[in-house]
Amino acid sequence: MSELRRIQLLSPRLANQIAAGEVVERPASVIKELLENSLDSGATRIEVDVEQGGVKLLRVRDDGCGIPADDLPLALARHATSKIRDLEDLERVMSLGFRGEALASISSVSRLTLTSRTVEAAEAWQVETEGREMEARVQPAAHPVGTSVEVRDLFFNTPARRKFLRTEKTEFDHLQEVIKRLALARFDVAFHLRHNGKGVLALHQASDDAARARRVAAVCGPAFLEQALPIEVERNGLRLWGWVGLPTFSRSQADLQYFYVNGRMVRDKLVAHAVRQAYRDVLFNGRHPTFVLFLDVDPAVVDVNVHPTKHEVRFRDSRMVHDFLYGTLHRALGDVRPEDQLAAPASVTSVSPLSGVAAGEFAGQNEMSLSTSVPERAAGEAPAWRGAGVGYQMQRPASGGHVAEAQGAYREFFAPLPEAGPAPLPASQDDVPPLGYALAQLKGIYILAENAQGMVLVDMHAAHERITYERLKTAMASEGLRGQPLLVPESIAVSQREADCAEEHAQWFQKLGFELQRLGPETLAIRQTPALLKQAEATRLVTDVLADLLEYGTSDRIQAHLNELLATMACHGAVRANRRLTLPEMNALLRDMEQTERSGQCNHGRPTWTQLGMDELDRLFLRGR
Repeated sequence: MSELRRIQLLSPRLANQIAAGEVVERPASVIKELLENSLDSGATRIEVDVEQGGVKLLRVRDDGCGIPADDLPLALARHATSKIRDLEDLERVMSLGFRGEALASISSVSRLTLTSRTVEAAEAWQVETEGREMEARVQPAAHPVGTSVEVRDLFFNTPARRKFLRTEKTEFDHLQEVIKRLALARFDVAFHLRHNGKGVLALHQASDDAARARRVAAVCGPAFLEQALPIEVERNGLRLWGWVGLPTFSRSQADLQYFYVNGRMVRDKLVAHAVRQAYRDVLFNGRHPTFVLFLDVDPAVVDVNVHPTKHEVRFRDSRMVHDFLYGTLHRALGDVRPEDQLAAPASVTSVSPLSGVAAGEFAGQNEMSLSTSVPERAAGEAPAWRGAGVGYQMQRPASGGHVAEAQGAYREFFAPLPEAGPAPLPASQDDVPPLGYALAQLKGIYILAENAQGMVLVDMHAAHERITYERLKTAMASEGLRGQPLLVPESIAVSQREADCAEEHAQWFQKLGFELQRLGPETLAIRQTPALLKQAEATRLVTDVLADLLEYGTSDRIQAHLNELLATMACHGAVRANRRLTLPEMNALLRDMEQTERSGQCNHGRPTWTQLGMDELDRLFLRGR
């Protein structure tokens, strides 16, 4: 039997070092806490000096409101803060740091000096602590209005922690990434970073749209801004603004994804799921989208106090937030047309006001729409050339299995359109449509066209595949799903919570072609499945959908399975390689691409067309040199 040990209070030093294990992982986590304090103090300029990746020195100086001399010792005490007073403040947190543990934790594993002066004070005051002792020493100092925090010899008294640090370059890269994240959140603050005495970042205040765009380009790279859509949508008390990268500007890693809730960067699974849904059928397999997005909500409807590092949040109405994010991004990506991709990158231009499900005005679960398409723009908004294309032949899809059965319902989409004469030459360059007019066909695969910018190259099969796919989705949404009763109902064992969820959403399942019956507290019977999905594994699909409904309040798994089927049909129905098209047929395909959602990518996320401008062509042939 183990020795009986009595309960006792931990010493302040040990308590702080334990807390430091949560707060202080590496120099980057120290700089995050210090910068958040500076931003909360109202700073408009922050200077950061780093030596040896932050292990030897971290110094942060700001021009914020400062700390009164009498409060300096308290600033280094645990659970001491000026940012919240009572529970009501905690329920509407607007500051970045609010727990009152950061400085105490940092000072317990380093040699910390804090110097500050308020605007009313005649002189500055300084407080020092050194790891083991934890005794604050206060003395006068010279300092302008604002605060400087100097952290030296990180983990000098906890060598076991220091052994886990990486190389100087790795630690500095992590630290620099933290500064970039905060710089994107606060365009109104100037950030300056020096490493080993050398300037690394100099981000000035960004007070207008152009300056904000320049900062985004400085942090994320100019290529991101050139390939991003600026969006700004407000609906139901939620406001989403920022930039989303085009599907063709994807990454092999999720390293260019910045999402902020009320100015606080978060990595939230609900947000990630909504973004993933929005990019679902436009992103190449294994690739990750890019975005810099800001969500502004009432602080009372979001809980930021659910994670020690405050990287995760909890929304009061998670389904509303999920549907708003998904609908807004889905609509923004769907509205991209070739003329948008050819336009010069903008700063912060608002997209057209959204309405309906796309803008977060979602219906009840039992009224959820099957549609993933977006209504066409108003007729008055269409350019003169839009819709003036001529007909082209579509290959008949191969018949067989459930694909052939489904094709029978939508055979009109594979019929040829009326033929017409060649497209007339435009009177001026302004009248040339975005993808121009076809010149020739290359190797039976590519269409060569001329537009105002230069040459356009189109993968005709990939482009036609997307057009057919979007038409099939529209037809599916308008005609709905036909259910097929099972000869022998399938019984599945579920939890009581899942069974309750199935009963609650029974009408929604019915609209999707499923019929579920509750046989007992933890048993369901599948009596009917969608006719198009009769080869799908119904039991697994239903359980996966129920899991989504319980976690996110919504599910798109059934729609995803249907879309996979429609994508297969579209692939069979698209014009094949080595099929010779006439010029009118090629021009008709170009005009359809200009009107079709997501026509920049095929159903598998590959690009359908590319532009070679005159500058690029001139460089290839060394013209003008």
